Amino acid sequence: MSDDAAPEWQIKTWLNTAQPVTLASLRGRVVFAVAFQMLCPGCVSEGLPQAQRARAMFPEHDLAVIGLHTVFEHHEAQGTEAALKAFLHEYRIGFPVGIDMPNPDYPLPKTMQAYGMRGTPTTLLFDRRGRLRVHQFGHLDDMQLGAALARLIESDKAFGNKAAAPGKDGGCCTVEGVCS
Repeated sequence: MSDDAAPEWQIKTWLNTAQPVTLASLRGRVVFAVAFQMLCPGCVSEGLPQAQRARAMFPEHDLAVIGLHTVFEHHEAQGTEAALKAFLHEYRIGFPVGIDMPNPDYPLPKTMQAYGMRGTPTTLLFDRRGRLRVHQFGHLDDMQLGAALARLIESDKAFGNKAAAPGKDGGCCTVEGVCS
């Protein structure tokens, strides 16, 4: 991964936070972002619960957990802010969630496109300097995620250029319209 700061998220609306959240505003903290759709089986069963567990396990001054609602399918069913608010309430998601900016010229929303995401859930880990260190379609095994987060929190070097271990793709939804 690059030593440059990752591109800023392009967010239409933020939920569960009084102010918009930017990568720049999170500098000094490790960031675990999960890109999800509320109708994605892997997001509901794996990605979001894992984000909630990470938020509970690590101190907030070290780790920021962020949700990125990246809708690329079933827009009528999950593309409204009211539907997402109800979903977040029902699943007790309390961390900040940004609604990825739709792109009128392209089927994928802007942040999803900028990061080259293949589908949902997607796990993104950023070091304290805002550099993307892990970009994984699917979720990481809990032990792998915990180890990666601990290394990022404890080290300003944030694992250099090592690649992330393979994640689990089960229950993921791809931009090609395939849910496994």
